[in-house]
Amino acid sequence: MFDNIAPKYDFLNHFLSLGIDRVWRKKAIRILSEYHPGQILDVATGTGDFAIAAAQINPKKIIGFDLSEKMLDVGRAKVERLKMSWLIEFQKGDSEAMPFPDKQFDAITVAFGVRNFENLESGLKEFFRVLKPEGVAVILEFSKPKYFPMKQLYHFYFFRILPLIGRMVSKDSSAYSYLPESVMAFPDDQKFLSVLQKVGFSNTKQKRLTFGIATIYLAQK
Repeated sequence: MFDNIAPKYDFLNHFLSLGIDRVWRKKAIRILSEYHPGQILDVATGTGDFAIAAAQINPKKIIGFDLSEKMLDVGRAKVERLKMSWLIEFQKGDSEAMPFPDKQFDAITVAFGVRNFENLESGLKEFFRVLKPEGVAVILEFSKPKYFPMKQLYHFYFFRILPLIGRMVSKDSSAYSYLPESVMAFPDDQKFLSVLQKVGFSNTKQKRLTFGIATIYLAQK
């Protein structure tokens, strides 16, 4: 599915969120910058937007990791165009069985990817394993607004408008129907913090964004 939508993925992300996804990433990177990470692993990197944004905090190395080869190809082209290949590299693989040694990374970032894990707990255990002691995970993910009228507006847009536009532009009949379904199924808010704590993370916290449409989760090893 992600291979199919790779050519239109960036355009649709920015268009369907009215550009707010860029603001959310900047806020997540600002939080990450407080920890001065040297090596960053960007999980479910897709086309590399979060990895590219993280370059501004001057890490030593960023690895973008994803299961979709065509998404990674788009990311590689962007990084080449920006002359960032010396800093950012991409690697294909499964986020629930990563090929990295224990305690390798200072930070893990994920933008809109953890809800796609087949087994959420397994994926987060991998995060914990490859992070150095006191390393941090900064996770940006869609969440569900709780209050009127944003809750009602959100549901209407997410289930009626977004799939229609996504289908027309990407030519994929399932991808943008999957998006709202995966967000609804994801255990956001305190439920997600509980899963992070269960796999071993401490000092977990969250910051809800734009009336609760998205949330930044922070967890430290």
